[in-house]
Amino acid sequence: MGQLGILGGMSWESTASYYRLLNQGVRERLGGLHSASLLLHSVDFAAIAALQKRGDWDEAGRQLAVAAQGLAAAGAGALLLATNTMHKVAPAIEAAVDIPLLHIGDAVGQALRRQGVQRAGLLGTRFTLQEAFYRQRLAEHFAIEVLLPEAAAMAEIDRVIFAELCRGEFTAPSRAFYLECLERLRDDGAEAAILGCTEIGLLLEGARSPLPLLDSSEVHVAMGLEWLLAEA
Repeated sequence: MGQLGILGGMSWESTASYYRLLNQGVRERLGGLHSASLLLHSVDFAAIAALQKRGDWDEAGRQLAVAAQGLAAAGAGALLLATNTMHKVAPAIEAAVDIPLLHIGDAVGQALRRQGVQRAGLLGTRFTLQEAFYRQRLAEHFAIEVLLPEAAAMAEIDRVIFAELCRGEFTAPSRAFYLECLERLRDDGAEAAILGCTEIGLLLEGARSPLPLLDSSEVHVAMGLEWLLAEA
C-alpha cells in the first residue's frame, strides 16, 4: 500500500469524511484490520478563507505548497487536496513537489464520462462557480459543458457553504433551497449535477434529488483509493 498525503481543513467537516471514506474503502478491499496509510496536514481554514476573500490566491497557493512539501518530505507518495475551491491553486502545489496531485476535476470528469453525461450542473462556492479553473478543466479534458445557477442563487449557495456547512450546520431550509437550484439546472438541460463543494454531499445526504448527483468528495476518494491500493 502506498502512503497518501491529504491537504485538508477546508473545512475539517469534509476532511473528516475523506478520512472516514478512505479508511472504509481500504478495509472493504483488504479486509481484516487493514486501514489507510495516510498523512494529514489540516490547515486553519480561517486564514485560507481570508485570503480567498481578499483574492490573494498567490499567497494561498504558497501556503498550501509549503504544506504539500511537508507531506512529501514526511513520505507521502501522492496528494489529495480535500477541497474543490482550492484546486484553483493546484498549479502552485504541483510546481512545489515531485509527487502527483490527484486532481478532483479529473475524478469528476472521469466519473461523468463513464456515466455518459455531457451537460452537468455545478453547485459550489462562488469561487468555484465564477472562476474558470473548474469549468475549463471539465470542458478541455472531458468535453463536458457545465451549467451554472443564476447569480442570486450563486450568492445564497455560497453563503450557506461558509455560514452553515463549514460550521457543521445542515438545515432543512438550506437543503430545500439547494434542491430548488437542482430543479432549475435540470430545467436548463443538465443531465446530472456536480456537488462541487466537499460539504454539499453532507447537506443532501438522503434527499430526493431531481437530478442524478455526483459527489466530488466520493469520486475523489475513489481516485485516492485506486492510488493507495495499486500495489496492495
